[in-house]
Amino acid sequence: MLSPLTAAARGYTPQGSCGPHERVALGVVPAGHCVALVADERQGLRYPRRILEVAPGRLWVIDMGSWEPRKGRLLELTLPPGARHATVRVLAEQLDRPLGLAVGPDGQAWVGEAGQIWRMPIPPAGQPLGPREVMLPDLPSDGAHPLKEIAFGPGGALYVNMGSVTDACRGDDQRQPLPCPELAGAQPRGAVYRAELDAANGWRVKRFAPFATGLRNSVALLALPDGRVLQGENNIDYRDENAPPEELNLLQAGKHYGWPYCVGKGVAARGYEKRYDCRRAQNPLQIWPAHAAPLQLLAGRAESAYTNQLIAVWHGHRAAGHRVMRLPLGQDGLPSGAPQPLLAGWDALAKVRPEGRPTGATIDSQGRLWVIEDFNRTVLLVRKP
Repeated sequence: MLSPLTAAARGYTPQGSCGPHERVALGVVPAGHCVALVADERQGLRYPRRILEVAPGRLWVIDMGSWEPRKGRLLELTLPPGARHATVRVLAEQLDRPLGLAVGPDGQAWVGEAGQIWRMPIPPAGQPLGPREVMLPDLPSDGAHPLKEIAFGPGGALYVNMGSVTDACRGDDQRQPLPCPELAGAQPRGAVYRAELDAANGWRVKRFAPFATGLRNSVALLALPDGRVLQGENNIDYRDENAPPEELNLLQAGKHYGWPYCVGKGVAARGYEKRYDCRRAQNPLQIWPAHAAPLQLLAGRAESAYTNQLIAVWHGHRAAGHRVMRLPLGQDGLPSGAPQPLLAGWDALAKVRPEGRPTGATIDSQGRLWVIEDFNRTVLLVRKP
C-alpha cells in the first residue's frame, strides 16, 4: 500500500457524504446518484489517466506520472464495502507515458506505453505481476502525440493510436507542406493501425498495418462488437474559442479523415485553403464542440443504467469541455442523437471544487460508473447515496 500523503485532492472540499465516502458537488449528476471521492493525492495518485475493472472489486489504474518518460505506473485499486477511501498499491513502475489498458481476448491485461504494447496474465488478488510479454515493440514515441490507446475488436483485431508528430503538419520553418510527410510511407503517423492477432498461435501479432489515416490523435477509440470502430478526434489547436470542431468518426479501412488538410465536414484547415479538395476526405459521423478534447470512448455496460449508450469523456478546459457525456445508440448500434451531459457543471467554484479534468471512465460489474482525473489526481465513483 502506498503511504498516505497529507495533501488533499486539488481544490475539492467535501460537501457531505455519498454513501460512506466524501461527496463531490457537481452541477449535473444522474438522477438519484451522487459523486464520491474515493482516491486522490492522499493515496499517492500523481497523473491517473485510465481505469478498468480487471476482476470483480479490482480496478487497475494507469497513472502516467507526468509527460516525462519513465514516470508511469500501473496501480491496483480496491474499495472494501463501507470503506471511506480506496486502497491503492503499485503493480509496476517506470513505465514510459502509458495510456492504453484493456483485457484482451486471451484473458490477459494489455498495456500501451508510448513505444510498445505488452501483455501479462492478471494475477490473483494481492499477488505480484508475472513477466511481461512485448507484443508490439519499437513503436514511434516522439512528437506531440506519442500515447498509445488500444481497443480490441472481434476476430482477433487490435486497434492502436499512432498520433501525429505535429499539431497541423507545420515544420520548423512554419510551412505546411502538401502532401504532409507524416502521412507518407509504409508507417504513417496521424493514423489508427490494426493488428491481426493469431488465436491459434497464442494471440501473437501476425500483421500490423495502417487501418485509417488523417486522424490527428485517436486517444478516444472504441471497437464495437460488430467490428465497427469509433474514434473521437482531438482536432487542430486553433486559438479560437469555437473552432475547429472536434469529431466523432466511424472509421473504415483505407479511408482518410482529413488531418491536416480538413476539419469538420469538408472545411479546409488553416494553411490548406484552396490547396486540397476536402471532398476527398471522409466526413465525421458527428460534429462536437471545439476544444471538447475527447480522451476516451466507452460502451455502456448491459444491465446497467448506461446500457445502449456511448459514453464520451471530454477533458478540455474551455467552456465545452470538462464533462462526461452520453449518447443514445440507435437500432443500428451507432449514436442516434447529440451528446447529453452525464456529469457536468464541473467549472471551478471556490471552496467547493476545481475545474473538472476527466480523462477516463469505466463501468464495473455492479453497473457503477468510475471516472478518473489527471490534473486533479482523483478517482470518482458515481453511486446511489
